[in-house]
Amino acid sequence: MAEDGFVKLAVYNLLGEEVATIVNTTQKAGRYEVVFDGSQLSSGVYVYRIETPHYNSSKKLMLMK
Repeated sequence: MAEDGFVKLAVYNLLGEEVATIVNTTQKAGRYEVVFDGSQLSSGVYVYRIETPHYNSSKKLMLMK
């Protein structure tokens, strides 16, 4: 993150329903890594989305068990 701010990182199914929240807090500027435990989800395609005050991005995620 380029500057301090609120961050939300969540996983959604293809119906747009939020199935997991990974980060939902204010964070200081810096570089971060997270580990996602998808053991409670079924195999399939999901979308993860990161939202900050100055940046939003969504990417596909394929979960295979």
